[in-house]
Amino acid sequence: MPSRRSVLLAQGVYYAATGVAPFVSRRAFEAVTGPKSEWWLVQTVGVVVTAVGGGLISAAANERDTPEIVAIAAGTAVGLGAIDVFYAAKGRIARSYFADAAIEAAFLAALATARR
Repeated sequence: MPSRRSVLLAQGVYYAATGVAPFVSRRAFEAVTGPKSEWWLVQTVGVVVTAVGGGLISAAANERDTPEIVAIAAGTAVGLGAIDVFYAAKGRIARSYFADAAIEAAFLAALATARR
């Protein structure tokens, strides 16, 4: 069973990486996620996801896995995963978002079972 800090660290690294991805290469990002008509919105979500990731990394590194941090981690995973499933199922976004939903579900499960 992983520790909560290790789960927060993994989730933070994943969020930081996926959050900066659209800034690294729009072409590569859209190759995975499909074309986007509102690029400013992609960048806005990227900034927010990166900020959450940075907070989770910092909390894990400083042994600050407080209930508030865990709630942010869980809430973000639920929100992103639900949006992934809802819109991918409707065909509004690429099916690749189902993979992200599975990762979000894995973070939730790991948080729920992690030892303090």
